[in-house]
Amino acid sequence: MMHFAYTGSGPYCYANSFAMMFGAQAPSTAVIEFATSSPFGMQLLGGTLPFFDPYGWDPEAGSEGALAALGWTSTLSKGGDADDALSRLRAALKDGPVWIGPIEMGHLRHQPGMNGPIDADHYVVVLDMDEDSVLMHDPQGYPYARLPLANFMAAWRADTLSYGDAYTMRTDFVRIAEISEIETIRASIPAAIHWLSMETDLPVPPGTLGNAEAAETLAARVATGCDKNLRAHLVHFAIRTGARRAADAAACLARAGYNEAARIADEQARLIGALQYPLVVRKDAVAAATLRALAPTYDRMKTALEHGC
Repeated sequence: MMHFAYTGSGPYCYANSFAMMFGAQAPSTAVIEFATSSPFGMQLLGGTLPFFDPYGWDPEAGSEGALAALGWTSTLSKGGDADDALSRLRAALKDGPVWIGPIEMGHLRHQPGMNGPIDADHYVVVLDMDEDSVLMHDPQGYPYARLPLANFMAAWRADTLSYGDAYTMRTDFVRIAEISEIETIRASIPAAIHWLSMETDLPVPPGTLGNAEAAETLAARVATGCDKNLRAHLVHFAIRTGARRAADAAACLARAGYNEAARIADEQARLIGALQYPLVVRKDAVAAATLRALAPTYDRMKTALEHGC
């Protein structure tokens, strides 16, 4: 069956934030996401929390490589205390919007239902601030959102997240090379192979599993009783993001002539997307079987990319 590209909403916060900072010169968010290597793998953090992204990967790990493949640079700053961070932000805003994250989404009180930390990472673009609040474009679907400064600083502290440093921001975005989208896709292939190999020096929580083993282990857990928190994480975030990443990867790979890899990415997108309905209606045996079908696709993807096909 032919791949049909997806366009629509979804949790693409850091890709959308990068696109806002790139402005009129921005490539598609599909290409930005592809360049971060996020579609190339699956991980089960600590053996319990699933993400359809590579073993040991997080958005911070993928950002520098993505910027290089896209032909951009930026200045990264992070850490320090709250007063230092506010001073940096005020100074940076004099030159334009500022890319912010990771932040704790649960402190973003302009989003309905957010009343405190939920261990969910997010990225935004801050446009302006005064003594009491910040003005931001929140790519979760809230342009020109205003948030009290105390809530923003609690989110920016990021102390409830599993990765990242407090008060991280990027400024001084400069395009240093005009690289086409297809050139970006091709330049990102070595990184995709690297992440699929599960060889990383980055720390991972004890018990973390990747790719086929992650899918098989999650299938066993779902089959024997998917608890409330796991189900919510899958149906509200992980499946939506994973299916879109794989669908975008399929479209990008096809554009660059990696036809077999594109076919495998499309298969992955269909399998991940097919998890949504059975998990929502609690047909967990069906979901488990789908995860088991997904398991061997990661090795197949690595082989296809290594062979350039």
